[in-house]
Amino acid sequence: MLTIKYIRDHAELDQRSADAKGYQVDVAETLRLDRESRELGKQIDDLRAQRNSVAAQMKNGKPTPELIKQGKELKAQLAELEERHKALSAKLTASIDRLPNIIFDDVPLGGEEDSVTVREWGEPKPSGVDHLDYATGRGWVDFERGAKVAGAKFYYLKNELALLENALVQYGLAKVIAKGFTYMTVPHMVKGRVFAGTGFAPRTSDQSDEYFIEREDLGLIATAEMSITGYHMDEILDEKDLPLLYAGYSPCYRKEAGAAGKHTRGLFRVHQFNKLEMYAFCLPEQSRQIHQQILGVEEEIWQELNIPYRVINIAAGDLGAPAAKKYDIEFWSPHDRTYRELTSCSNCTDFQANTVSTRVRRQDGIIESVHTLNGTCISLARTLVAIIENYAHDGGKLTVPAALRPYLADRGEL
Repeated sequence: MLTIKYIRDHAELDQRSADAKGYQVDVAETLRLDRESRELGKQIDDLRAQRNSVAAQMKNGKPTPELIKQGKELKAQLAELEERHKALSAKLTASIDRLPNIIFDDVPLGGEEDSVTVREWGEPKPSGVDHLDYATGRGWVDFERGAKVAGAKFYYLKNELALLENALVQYGLAKVIAKGFTYMTVPHMVKGRVFAGTGFAPRTSDQSDEYFIEREDLGLIATAEMSITGYHMDEILDEKDLPLLYAGYSPCYRKEAGAAGKHTRGLFRVHQFNKLEMYAFCLPEQSRQIHQQILGVEEEIWQELNIPYRVINIAAGDLGAPAAKKYDIEFWSPHDRTYRELTSCSNCTDFQANTVSTRVRRQDGIIESVHTLNGTCISLARTLVAIIENYAHDGGKLTVPAALRPYLADRGEL
């Protein structure tokens, strides 16, 4: 979230960023609630001082009827103002929570169609197989039994495709560990505060795309980003220890309620998939450079897998609340003859850290929020789609990308 101090000092910028992201919010209303809350707080402080003065006088001698009356009146007034202040504070907090992060100056304005291609890599193939027909025909994926057991868009991976997914995990782990990331497995459920801190909609929102545990303050994670965001919650880190780079592996659970009109075939958009996620806690002055560093790791992976792709600078209207800037990598789908989203990489500045209270103590003693960043190392289901479409050949076999062969007993094809 944005801090109230930042909102007071940058009201026009806050409103422009919210408008650019398509959020229907009123920063002026937030500031009005803030002023009212502070004024009411001063009144409460004055009444408490008067009450304390009366209490002191009553202790120093026999209470007079006037003092007793005054004490009762102050108590009643305080109770009323404190109740009003509590309700006003709740409104102010809700108003602040609706404000998205500030966008960087180099973020394109507009919606999804206004995102800008930064660069392209590789030679796109003119045609390719349908991954679902191909994998089903070879007995590698079973959506029918997945639906029988768990519902639509759940599936079983089998045989060589399950082995290929495992090879991708091992390859991805080797990559991020070599790049200095600390590997961790993570909790698959997080508390409501972590949901909010990561920037995901709470269970009470009709925009929520996550699965929640009934009668528990817990929900299933949509990405390991959520669990890692909460890892240093309520902690003050030491400046000399930053940046901290983590890589979390987990299943991801998503309802995909907003998928109408989007590409959903087969493994491309499902309710459960595995993913290896990169995450960084860093100093504010480090975050732009680390954003490029994480993007560089993602590009290196797709180049080593030899899958044509393009890098997109995502437009403001498609950023979501936490990100100040985001890159997507889209792979070339030879079957659909278009680019499809594969990974993302976001700089969330101090937006997430403010909410979960992850801070850093500078060498001069000043304490401030850290910056957080996240990026997809490998999203397994979509990567399998990309490999099948780009590596299946006329003989019906699948060529194994050279980078993955050490993790598949040096097999050249499946």
